[in-house]
Amino acid sequence: MEIDEILEHFHPLPPQSREALKARISEVRYPKGHMLMRTGRVEKMLYFIRSGIVRAYSDADRGDVTFWFGKEGDVVVSMKSYVSGQPGYEHIETLEACELYQMRAQDLEELFANDIHIANWGRKLIGQELIKTEERLISMQFKTAQERYLDLMSATPDLLHRVQLCHIASFLGITQVSLSRIRADIR
Repeated sequence: MEIDEILEHFHPLPPQSREALKARISEVRYPKGHMLMRTGRVEKMLYFIRSGIVRAYSDADRGDVTFWFGKEGDVVVSMKSYVSGQPGYEHIETLEACELYQMRAQDLEELFANDIHIANWGRKLIGQELIKTEERLISMQFKTAQERYLDLMSATPDLLHRVQLCHIASFLGITQVSLSRIRADIR
C-alpha cells in the first residue's frame, strides 16, 4: 500500500497537511525475523506497513503469546511508549520481509501541536486502534476458540498462508493441537 492510501484510511487530510505528514516519513525495509520493537524499551518510532506482516507478542511462562498481527495498511506502535513515554511490554517482529514507512513519534507530536487537521487525523487513528483492542478483549472473554478462529479467518483470510500455525494458535489462546481440531471440524 502506498503511504497516501494508508494515511487516508485513518482519516482524510487536506493536501497541505498530508504533505507535511509525508515529509516526516521515510521508507525502510527489514527481513523476516527482524525485531522492530522490544519489550522493556521506550520506542521512539512508529511504522505503517506498506507490505508484509508483523506480530506483537509478550513473553510468558509457557512461551511467547501473540496478541496482534499487523499487515498492509496497519500502524505499528508501542502504545505504552507513545502515550506515556514508558517502556513497552511487547516485542514486535516481522513475519515476512517488510517494507515500512517509519516516523519518529516526536515528529508526529510536533505536527499534532501545529496542525489541527493532523491532530484530528491522529485522534481518529488512535480511536480505531482502541476499537480493535476492545474487540479483541471482548472476543477473548465471550467467544469460543472456534468462533475466534472463524472471525480471524473472515477478517483476514490470507493469514493462514502467511503466518505459522503456532502463532495463530497463540493468538487464539489455544494449543496447536486444539487449532488442528477446530480446523478439522470446520472442513
